[in-house]
Parts: sequence; C-alpha cells; structure tokens
Amino acid sequence: MTVRVSPAHRRGAVGAAGAAALLVAGLAVPAYAAQEAAAVPTIVLSAGHLTGAVDAIGDPGIAVDLAQDGIPAAFLKVDVVSSSNPAVARPDDVTFRRTGHGGGRELTVHPRGRGYTDLTLRVTGRGGRTATATLSYAASARVGTGLLGTRYLTGSSDSSAAVDVGGGYVLVADDETNVLRLYDRSRSGAPVKTWDLGAALGAKKEVDIEAAARVGDTVYWTGSLGNNKDGKYKADRNTVFTTKLTGTGAATEVAFGSAYKGLREDLIAWDTANGNRYGFAAGTAAGRIPKSIDGFNVEGLEFAPGSTTTAYLGFRAPLAPAVPGGKALIVPVTNFDQVVAGAAKATFGAGIELDLGGLSIRDIRKNAADQYLILAGSWAADDNSDPYALYQWDGVAGHAPVKRADLPTTDPGGWEAVVAVPDLRVPGARVQLITDSGSADLYGDGTEAKDLTFPEWKKSRSAWFTLGPIRGGHR
Repeated sequence: MTVRVSPAHRRGAVGAAGAAALLVAGLAVPAYAAQEAAAVPTIVLSAGHLTGAVDAIGDPGIAVDLAQDGIPAAFLKVDVVSSSNPAVARPDDVTFRRTGHGGGRELTVHPRGRGYTDLTLRVTGRGGRTATATLSYAASARVGTGLLGTRYLTGSSDSSAAVDVGGGYVLVADDETNVLRLYDRSRSGAPVKTWDLGAALGAKKEVDIEAAARVGDTVYWTGSLGNNKDGKYKADRNTVFTTKLTGTGAATEVAFGSAYKGLREDLIAWDTANGNRYGFAAGTAAGRIPKSIDGFNVEGLEFAPGSTTTAYLGFRAPLAPAVPGGKALIVPVTNFDQVVAGAAKATFGAGIELDLGGLSIRDIRKNAADQYLILAGSWAADDNSDPYALYQWDGVAGHAPVKRADLPTTDPGGWEAVVAVPDLRVPGARVQLITDSGSADLYGDGTEAKDLTFPEWKKSRSAWFTLGPIRGGHR
C-alpha cells in the first residue's frame, strides 16, 4: 500500500491530529513535516514599560499572553533570554506566575540595582518555534524608611491631593495634569480608573490641583491660585471646582460639578481692604514666583469644624509674617459652597496663624470627629531637602497645633497629601501619606520624574506612619 503526502501537507496542512492518524496507520512522517505544520507562537505584553524598586514589597507586574495555533497556552514555555543591563536585573530576577486557567502569566521583576534595562522575553512552542518581545524596565532605589508600608502609584509622579473614597481606594490628583486617578491603597501599580477633567474645566493647561476636601458625595478641589514657576499668571491655575462621587471603592465614579475662576482676585481684594496684612497683591505680581517666603500659593483645603460652608484655605506661601520662623497661614472662606457653585463672590473670616515651627501647610485633612492633621513642610522645597512634620489640631482659631511626628526626608519625593485621618485619640494611630515625586531623580540619570518619556515609569510613593503621643496643646 502506498500513501502519498502532497507538497501542501508537507508545508503545514498536516496538523497534529493528521500526523497522529498517519502514525496509527503505521506510516512514518518526516520530522520536518510536523515542525513545518506548527505556527509561529505569539507573545503579547500588557505594557511595554514597567517600573519597580529595589527590595520593594508588592511591586507591580504586567500580563504576558502566550498563544500558538492548536496548542493550549498552558503548554507554552516563556523565559527571559537576556538583559541589556544585568546590574539592574538579570534574567533570573524575573518571575512568571500562572494566572487563571488559560495559561496566561504575570511577570514581576526583583531588581538588584537602580537604573534601566531592556529584558528580552521568549516564548517557545510546538516544533521548537519561538517568538520574542522586549520589556523596558526601570528600577528606583531602595527606600530607607517605611519599607513594609511603601507602595508606588504609577502613571503619574506629581501626586498633590488625595480623597479617601472607601473600600480601600483613594482618588488622587496631580499638579501637572487635570486627571483624577483611582488607586487601590494597598497595592502598587497603575490606577484602576481615570477621569480627565480638562475639557469640563475649559482648561488649556493644568489647573495645578493642590488640595481637596470632601463633603458627602461632593469633593471640592482647588488649584494653587498662584503664578507659575516663572512668575507668570496662568488663568487656569485660578480655579476651584467640584466633582460628584457615586459608588465606593473600585466602583467609584466621578462626574464634574461646577467651577469658579475668581477666588484669587477675591483674596487679593480682601487682603488689600485689610491693610495688606499678608501681601497678597505683591505676592501675585508679575514676576513673583509662588514658592517664596512672601509668595502666594495655596496647598491645603478643608472645612471648618461642623461646617459644610466655611472652608479653610491653607497656604504654602506666604508665611505670616513672611520671615524665617513665621507662622503658617489659613484663610477661612465663609461661603465656599456658594463660591464654587458660581452663586457669589467669596467672603472671608479672619486669618488664622499657626505655629508649625517655621513650616507652612502642604495639606490639611480632618475626620468625622473634626480632628485635623496638618502636613507641614517648607514653603520652598519640592523634594526632601527640608523638614516635614505632622501636626494635630482641633480646627479652632487661637488653639495651638501639636506635633505628632517628624517625617523622614532621606528618600525621593516631598510629602504632599494625607489620605485620611484616623482616630487621633487611639494610641499608635497610623496615617497614610503620598509624595509628590515630580522633581525626584528616580532612576539615577538626572531626569526629573515629571519629565520621563513613559507614564509607566512615573510614580509617586505612599507610606504609612505611626503617630507619636500627644504632649500638651489642644486635641
């Protein structure tokens, strides 16, 4: 008996089932026929760029999808064949974990040094057929403090305000875009949802979002209201606005509410009418940079005790008086809800001056019991070059704040946002803070994080801190 195998079959028309049938018939099939029948496998990465940190806990990974016609993905082999910079990560520093029942993999990297490397991944399938893909990886240095509680929020490096939305999730703004991002507070990685509010705000440039406060399902946000870093007036920064929240946790949704673009002028007029006590007119003049001791820059927003209408604006600059060792400034806006709704110009209460040891306000947040935490930092530094501290306050003018913790300054990024305030009466209460790392050189090449080409390499850092005991002052 003679069986002829046509050229078409030799080129690949004989699949695995056909080859098996011929073998059952007692016929030999040339090895090259089965090999030529195998399609080239594919390897697809969920992202072409990934960041991590040396010795980090729970660094993010990427999904790796493998496929080959006629072969279940679970039977395909994937490995790393080369690294362009073994000092950052070697092939054996990469781990693949199977996910689900479809043969998918999750890739994570355990870097050994700071810097960049290109990792070449290879999938091997039936017939020895292979395909490759490249992952561009960036590793930041090991942090020296809060290692176990450290997580990285990727996709943006300039986190500037945070709002707890429940269920272990936080809504984060940054001061370089008009995008709000929803993150899992317990995990490193990319946001689970994003909302770009630029069009709704009518903004051509960034609003320079610096602070937020929540009342029910309404979140109030404020721009810095100051000049840009070159001392130029940019109208988009003179914005306060609201968003409405629905759902909680991972199911949170955000919708734009309303905006007001005249609060800066209202503040200047109020200060001028009161003898230029705080120098707002001079601090906003052309050529004046906002981050100076006598500048003009808002970075805190929270409502007064028991109020849903009076909001506290916390100033990074100026100090009061505008000299080293001056006090931090809060200006109450007594009709803030009407202002942001566009129903009225702002009215103000007397300025509140707080002794924060010569530091100014970088964030202010309270809990349902009207216990406040003030994140205090330098009016000047964008990084970790000056002290930071946490102060407890009761929100009452004339009552002194009490320091609860000095914050570490050995790692990149400036402390910028308080996620939520715990019950401050509980011994050992812990609070989660987020950095603005936009000015940090994360990867040792002299590039500031905000200027990195790939958003996957941009990141802010969150960390948990235990508050020290209360010593005197008002609770």
